[in-house]
Amino acid sequence: MGIKPSYIKSLGTELLDSQRDYFSTSFDENKQQLGKSTVIESKRVRNRVAGYITRKINTKRRS
Repeated sequence: MGIKPSYIKSLGTELLDSQRDYFSTSFDENKQQLGKSTVIESKRVRNRVAGYITRKINTKRRS
């Protein structure tokens, strides 16, 4: 998609630091977990944060 805004990165990184055990390599599971653990009004922002978290977890798993 391109460069992600800094608020997506900062929110995703903060959530990964505090709740890494709750997130997985599945986008759909991460999207549901975000709905439970945070209050994000915008569906688009929630999906972008879930995608960022999923990508970070999958990248770390490969290396």
